[in-house]
Amino acid sequence: MNAHRRIVRASCLSSCSAWLLAVTIGVASLLLPATPSYAFELFGVQLFGAAEDETEFSVGVPLPYEAEVTIAATGNTDLDEDALRRASALWRGRDDPALGSAGLLADARSDYRRLLGALYAQGHYGGVISIRVNGQEASAIEPDVDLVEPVNVDISIEPGPLYSFGVLQIVNAAPQTSDPRDEVPTLLEIGFVPGAPAKSGVILQAERVAVRAWHEQGHALANSDGRAVEADHPSRTVDVTITLAPDGRATYGGLAIEGAERMDPDFITYMADLPPGQEYDPDDIAEANARLTSLEVFRSVRIEQAAALAADGSLPQTIFVQEMPLRRIGAGGSISSVDGLGLEAYWLHRNLFGRAERLRLDGRISGINSADPEDFTYRLGATFTRPGVITPDTRLIASLIAEREVIDAYDRTSVSGELGLEHPFTPELTGRFAIEGRHAHFDDTVFGQREFTSAGFEARLTYDSRDMPTDATSGFFLEGAVEPFYEFSRGNPGVVVSSEGRAYQSLGFDDRLVLAGRLKAASLIGPSIADTAPDRLFLAGGGGSVRGYEYRSIGVTQSGGQITAGRFLLEGSAELRARVTDTLGVVAFADFGHVGADSLSDFNEDVRVGVGGGIRYLTPLGPIRLDVATPLDPRDSDPDVAVYLGIGQAF
Repeated sequence: MNAHRRIVRASCLSSCSAWLLAVTIGVASLLLPATPSYAFELFGVQLFGAAEDETEFSVGVPLPYEAEVTIAATGNTDLDEDALRRASALWRGRDDPALGSAGLLADARSDYRRLLGALYAQGHYGGVISIRVNGQEASAIEPDVDLVEPVNVDISIEPGPLYSFGVLQIVNAAPQTSDPRDEVPTLLEIGFVPGAPAKSGVILQAERVAVRAWHEQGHALANSDGRAVEADHPSRTVDVTITLAPDGRATYGGLAIEGAERMDPDFITYMADLPPGQEYDPDDIAEANARLTSLEVFRSVRIEQAAALAADGSLPQTIFVQEMPLRRIGAGGSISSVDGLGLEAYWLHRNLFGRAERLRLDGRISGINSADPEDFTYRLGATFTRPGVITPDTRLIASLIAEREVIDAYDRTSVSGELGLEHPFTPELTGRFAIEGRHAHFDDTVFGQREFTSAGFEARLTYDSRDMPTDATSGFFLEGAVEPFYEFSRGNPGVVVSSEGRAYQSLGFDDRLVLAGRLKAASLIGPSIADTAPDRLFLAGGGGSVRGYEYRSIGVTQSGGQITAGRFLLEGSAELRARVTDTLGVVAFADFGHVGADSLSDFNEDVRVGVGGGIRYLTPLGPIRLDVATPLDPRDSDPDVAVYLGIGQAF
């Protein structure tokens, strides 16, 4: 037990005032030189002195106990009492037995430090902590005592006054920079300014930011050279001096590759994009790591730098990789009471020629709601992806897809191909350009049998700031696309313009309540409905569109009552998602969809609305979704209730 712990525990046992304890703590842990006798560790970071060896205790039989935490009232309305409770291992584990008497007492002794750290984290440096086990202060109980059941643990915390920062200094601080890439959070932004609450976490953050400022300006080995923290108890202020050791400016040196088996080491070097002689920048290292990880070839990627600069000021780097298996297969499915059963599977080779070239073969059967296979929808596709084309960030994508689609509006048999480039401009913003061609045969009750052959290109821009694409709780997804084309059979040019936005907002409660919204609009400019391939037109309805209606059953009603695809689409959804437990969630939703005959709809056609609710079973790979929806304005062909089962959120 170090001297710092002895002071805290002796103070808890004595009847001295909180002010006297604060003075004692301040003198012992803040003013005295850092030695092994005066140490304090907070959240794995040594604030004062050297680390102490933990005492080993033998583990006994499980020992049930009850724990209660009492926190004295303070004038600080921002005091997070829940954070204080969570800092106690005894409080967090109160529902499970302790590992014998020795284990319970070990947790109690550690709780003194944890609770003190939690007080420091909130700017309270004059607190009093008492942990009594069966009425006796835990620090005074011998570790080998056998506690008598029932065991009651009473934790009493007097937070003491809130301290504020006084005199703050950073010695050898990095100079100001005009390069936006080198900017770091300001001390004002993190709260490291005189008069602000003297939270210990802010001190550590200020030190990290000060060191990072040197790193951003090329000083790769810059580090902290010491931290002095002094508490002035009469004025209730904390003075801090942080001293930095900048070291020299570094450039990238040699790059070594470790762990590559099937991957070409030269390609790994190319994708890392850390050219020798270029000034070191931690943003480059982070981007290199993200770029290599995005290849989806490696189980792990780690970039380490040498411990010292070479004579020429360069800093060698080593990339350690661990490769994943070459091949992967997967399968999935969905089922709906109106759309039927859908099954899909894929086979993936993730490294064809040693440069992370990917070949993926996909197969899907959907619309299985009858016994006749001719009524099913089939899709076979092959996609080849080659990274590192033109630049390390640019990918080439080629695909070939054969499909037969059977829906109420038409039957389609088609083959299409695409060749394009995809490039991320920022972590959130991605651009895509592709040329494509397609040939399709259609059969429907309105226009009969028709064939269309067309070619065109697609330009697409996507912004995605969602925290989790499979189950977002915050952020935005925005996408816009322009797709000009020329149809050769009838000599018609046209262009499809589309946009979609999704937004997610947590309503608090630890992201247990989330409001999600989606809005999509699209328009075909050019030929009429009769002279346009239906798969370039728009239909709505189904599990990913307007729930409660059959898949792609919302369109333009012709004079004979038949439904055809239209030239304008507007649809949207709103969901309120609530997480009931760690694995179970519930959802209430409303969807709407409208399809118009003209490029800019006058909304003469109906707007279809579906509402309902659902259950989400939450897994690490995303939620399993069960939705029940009903159409508010059903047509004769629409069901009263529709049930959908799938993987992932609806959007």
